[in-house]
Amino acid sequence: MAAGESKSVLFVCLGNICRSPIAEAVFRKLVTDEKLENKWRIDSAATSTYEIGSPPDYRGQNCMKKHGIPMSHIARQITKEDFQTFDHILCMDESNLRDLNRKSNQVKDCKAKIELLGTYDPQKQLIIEDPYYGSEKDFETVYEQCLRCCKAFLEKYH
Repeated sequence: MAAGESKSVLFVCLGNICRSPIAEAVFRKLVTDEKLENKWRIDSAATSTYEIGSPPDYRGQNCMKKHGIPMSHIARQITKEDFQTFDHILCMDESNLRDLNRKSNQVKDCKAKIELLGTYDPQKQLIIEDPYYGSEKDFETVYEQCLRCCKAFLEKYH
């Protein structure tokens, strides 16, 4: 990739209201803190249609507020164009990965590298579990995992 060229990452989970908007907000904050925001296109999306148009789960919003991380996102489903235009698609669990690989096979010129976000975790927690049916503590765990993974991902690709 040529110097000055921008990079792109799409964070994906099932509904795009819990895990992926947290990952998106965390990564956006890391990139902004490094003054790299003009070098990255960052977004998040769902594999499903369940929550299209919804804001992030209030527990996730509270968790982000507590850590001083701005979050504004409206849930959307991943599109064919996403597979063609994003460099990286990072998802949260095996089910997301299966869905994304299946969807990407229907896209002629998929350029995205599809991986589990957890592959970047220095603590080797591969799966970021869905906190939807859990407690505030589960959202905090998702935040901590996303922070570790996003830091490592940014170090590798900045």
